Amino acid sequence: MLPGLALVLAWALDAAFGEPRNAWHPVAWLGRVLGPIGRWLKTQPPRSAFAGGALVWLAMAAVLGMVAWQIEAVLATLPWWLGVPLLAVVLKPMFAWRMLRDEVAAVDGALAEGLPQARARLSRLVSRDVSAFGPADVRETAIETLAENLNDSLVAPLFWFAVAGLPGAVVYRLANTMDAMWGYRGAWEWAGKFAARADDVLSWIPARLTALLLAPGWRAGLWQEARRTPSPNGGWPMGAMALHLGVRLSKPGVYALNAGAASPGAGDLSRALRVAGRAAWAAVGVSLLAVAWRTA
Repeated sequence: MLPGLALVLAWALDAAFGEPRNAWHPVAWLGRVLGPIGRWLKTQPPRSAFAGGALVWLAMAAVLGMVAWQIEAVLATLPWWLGVPLLAVVLKPMFAWRMLRDEVAAVDGALAEGLPQARARLSRLVSRDVSAFGPADVRETAIETLAENLNDSLVAPLFWFAVAGLPGAVVYRLANTMDAMWGYRGAWEWAGKFAARADDVLSWIPARLTALLLAPGWRAGLWQEARRTPSPNGGWPMGAMALHLGVRLSKPGVYALNAGAASPGAGDLSRALRVAGRAAWAAVGVSLLAVAWRTA
């Protein structure tokens, strides 16, 4: 009973308050630890950088997973009226739906004010150079970000919480954070390679579940569209969203999903938010069922 009730309360906390301030956010604490370690590792020779990155990942996963297991075990011994809210407070930072929804909605709202405002809002979400983006480019990129991060920020941590409790959600959040900070080519190639591959593995099933939630029935052609992206996972939710909306989503020179369709027009970003919102609620519902089955 404790994990299921805690998940419901954590979802309510996210809806009501969104993300904690960085001073109180475990992921922000993690980032402050990983930053200097990663900057040192990427200066090392390839073999040493790879070994060091792997050792850091494994050590942090073991430590954080054990701490999360101990917290969950202790909270399970408390009365439900105390254990549930405490577990909810610890679980909440492991996923983020309201922030993602609000940031993407802000891009949609900024388009009504003008292209410079929309580009500025979009630059908060992506690392691409958006200075030359037109309205269609802004919408495409915002929809892609919404779809891909629906998996990374919500479905995947909920999946691992359903499978392995709080330790599962914590280790996934570690993996995703390390990939976001270290998982790049170029100077980060070897220091971040293990983190990038670990995130690929842990996101493999959730990404496909996200696609199913976005496009129930596995729309024809989804498998082919998903293969067009360099990522083994990102193409699944993005491809599902492109097919569901009937629009093209692309990154110039890298991929084009549902390439025969038109670019997103006015109203398509709002439609994408509604589709993602339904998928988010469905993800919570499915997670609750899985938690109930696991803890029965």
